Amino acid sequence: MTAPIKQPAPASAERSRTISFNEASARTRIERLLDAGSFVEFIGPESREVSPHLKIFDLPEQFDDGIVVGRGRLDTSPVFIAAQEGRFMGGAFGEVHGAKLIGLLRAARELKSIPVLILFDTGGVRLQEANAGELAIAEIMRAVMEARTAGVKVVGLIGGRSGCYGGGGLIAGCCSALAVSEPGRIAVSGPEVIETNRGVEEFDSRDRALVWRTMGGKHRRLLGAADVFTDDTVQGFRDAALKLLGLVGTFGLDRLKAEQVRLADRLRSFGACEDGVDIWMAEGIAHAETIPELPAEQFIAVADKIGRTSHDAR
Repeated sequence: MTAPIKQPAPASAERSRTISFNEASARTRIERLLDAGSFVEFIGPESREVSPHLKIFDLPEQFDDGIVVGRGRLDTSPVFIAAQEGRFMGGAFGEVHGAKLIGLLRAARELKSIPVLILFDTGGVRLQEANAGELAIAEIMRAVMEARTAGVKVVGLIGGRSGCYGGGGLIAGCCSALAVSEPGRIAVSGPEVIETNRGVEEFDSRDRALVWRTMGGKHRRLLGAADVFTDDTVQGFRDAALKLLGLVGTFGLDRLKAEQVRLADRLRSFGACEDGVDIWMAEGIAHAETIPELPAEQFIAVADKIGRTSHDAR
């Protein structure tokens, strides 16, 4: 008699509530975010699809090139999913890394009915693969918009240690909706890049409070650049993903026009503000200087009261 096949243990929601999304690896995030045992990886470790460029610079390669892609189920519904590994070269985009995400988005575009979750954790493009990485960013942005035009919901989750910078910030801006936690940061230029190019008087990258007031999850949520704020737990991001997938509407020219109106309104409202606190005060938030100290539950109540959202989650 053959021994019965051992089934994977069911996911523990209780354990997922204690796992930091910020500290977890890309594979742990996927494993705990999706229904237990449902994830099937595309181009997995056995394929050994590594960067063809890093060896030239005597740099280490990684078997998945810093991104995990595949399909699974979220609360029994099918999803495509991609998770960047911020522990490998800061989750930076290279040729293979980008191609895996492009392929996933194109598959979603063809099927039309399966949403995509992108777990961002990236500092931008690898300098060692600058041309290939920049091309990948452009192709990913096009793939996101083509998927959305075909009716696919593309939801970004941002809470990794590397943040969501450079081309990652541009891709995030193309998504249907975004969820962010306090450790998550969203920007095109990172703090060190700004300081290097404009000087410490313009932006002191060592001032962590300034970084979070400018690029951090709370600030992005209050601006409407992110649609949901969550605790730094895998379960929190799972709940946020489910909420956003239920809120995202159809995409079309009217959505693009509404987005342009929203951005123009942001510039008119806050163009003269010199600090995040000034923006929060302009929003009418009482005791705005206390925002960084608020626990997630209290902050969510403040953000929901303002009611700013972006993208399709309206």
